[in-house]
Amino acid sequence: MKRRKFIQHVSLFTGGLLLSRNNSFAILSGTEKINGTVLSAGKGLEGVIISDGYSVIATDSKGQYEITPHADARAVFVSTPAGYEFNHDKCVARHYTLLKKNDETKIDFELTPLGKDDNEHQFLIWADPQVKNDSDVEKMMSESATDVKKLVAAAGSGALMHGITVGDIVWDEHKYYPDYDKAVKKMGIPFFQCLGNHDMDYNKGGDETSDVTFQQNYGPTYYSFNRGQLHYVVMDNVRYLGKDRNYDGFLQKNQLDWLQKDLSFVSKDKLIILCVHIPVHSGTKNKNALYDLLEGRNVHIMSGHTHYHVNAIKENIYEHNHGTVCGAWWTGPICGDGTPCGYGVYKAKGNELSWYYQSTGEEAAHQLSIYSNDYNDTEKQIQVNIWNYDPAWKTEYWVDGKSKGALEQFEGFDPKAYATLLGPDLPKPRGFAEPRMTDHLFKAIVPVKTKKIKVVATDRFGKKFTATHKI
Repeated sequence: MKRRKFIQHVSLFTGGLLLSRNNSFAILSGTEKINGTVLSAGKGLEGVIISDGYSVIATDSKGQYEITPHADARAVFVSTPAGYEFNHDKCVARHYTLLKKNDETKIDFELTPLGKDDNEHQFLIWADPQVKNDSDVEKMMSESATDVKKLVAAAGSGALMHGITVGDIVWDEHKYYPDYDKAVKKMGIPFFQCLGNHDMDYNKGGDETSDVTFQQNYGPTYYSFNRGQLHYVVMDNVRYLGKDRNYDGFLQKNQLDWLQKDLSFVSKDKLIILCVHIPVHSGTKNKNALYDLLEGRNVHIMSGHTHYHVNAIKENIYEHNHGTVCGAWWTGPICGDGTPCGYGVYKAKGNELSWYYQSTGEEAAHQLSIYSNDYNDTEKQIQVNIWNYDPAWKTEYWVDGKSKGALEQFEGFDPKAYATLLGPDLPKPRGFAEPRMTDHLFKAIVPVKTKKIKVVATDRFGKKFTATHKI
C-alpha cells in the first residue's frame, strides 16, 4: 500500500471537502490494524499520543505506532505535543485523518517544530457564531472576524495564538460551514472546532449518526492537543435524542473512558483546558462523572450555548460560560444578560492563566457599563454591569469625585437588554430573544442632584477598569 503522510492527506481532503460529505465512514471489523509514524524533519518522534477516540497510545522510540481502530472509530488523530505547530489548512485545524471505506492502513503524521518557546501563548474562545443566513455571515466577517484580525495584528508577528470555537458554528444550515472557514482564514490563527447542538444532523438516526457532517468538515468531535504547559481537551456533550432538535447535555461513556486514558499521559502539574458546548456546571446531566475524572487537577472549562456570560467556580474547576460572538442571535450588540457580543481572550504563562472578555469593536478596557434611573423624588439608582465578574473582583464608586466604597451586588436584568429585547416584537427579526436575569449586576443609591458617577472594577489579576457616567 502507498505510504500516506498527513500533509498529503490535508491537501486531498480540503480539495474534495464539499464533495466528500456523502462519503461513508469505514465500518471496521475491530481486527484490522493501522500503523504509521509521527515524523518531524524526517525523524520519528517518541512519546506522541495517537488515538482513534477509543484507544490512546504513545509512539515508540522511532516515532512508530500501531492501533486497532474500534468498530465505531471515525478518525485517527494526533495529540499535537508542546513545541510543535498545529497542522491546519487555511487556519482550520487538521490534526486527524478520517477513516473511510477501502482506506489505507498506514497513516503518518508530519509535525513541524515551532522554533520558539511556547510556555507563553494566547488563545481565544469563540462561542456560538451561529450563522443562519447571508446577513449573519456578513456580520461575522465584517464585525467579529475583523475584530480578531485587529487583535492578532496588535499581538505582533511573533506571538503564539490559536482559537477554539465551542460549538454552534452554524445555525442548522451546514452550507455555511465554508463561510465560517473563510472567517477563520481571515482571523489568521489556527482554530479548533467543537460540536454544538446546531451543528448536528437531525432526523438521520440517534446520537451516533448526528455528527457525520461536522466530522466530514472538522474531524473528530473529541480530541486533545498541547501547547506549553497546557493540555487542551475538546469534547462533545451534546447528546442527540433522535428526533427533530431534541437533545440534552450528556457525556457518553466512550468519551469519558477516552478522557481517562488521555489524561493518564498528562502530568498533574499541567493546566487542563477542557472545551465543550453546553455548560457543564448547569447543563450537563452527568457532570459529576466528569468532575471525578478531573479531581486533583487544575482545570478551566470553556463553554458557550446560553448566549449569556457566567463564571462558575467549583473547587479545582473554573468554568467560563462565554457570552457569544453572535450575541442575541445577530439581532443587536448584546447578549441576553447585557454582555456585549464578543469572545474570551486567554494568556498562558507556564501553567498560570489570565484572561479578559473582548467586546467586539471595543477596546480591551471596555469591561463594564453604567446606567441610571429615577429611584424616588430625591434619589437615583445607579446600575453597573460587570459581565466578566467573579468573586475575586472588587468594585468602588465615586459620586462627584467622592469615594463611596463598594457597590452592592444583586440579581436582575441589564437595563439595555431589558429595553431592547423584551417583548414579542423585539428584537427584530428574531423576537424570541429575551433578556435574561444575571447576578453580575451592581447598584448604589445616589442623590438626585448627582452629576457624575465613576466606577472602578478591579479584576482578580489586579487590573483596574474605569467607566464614568454623567447623569
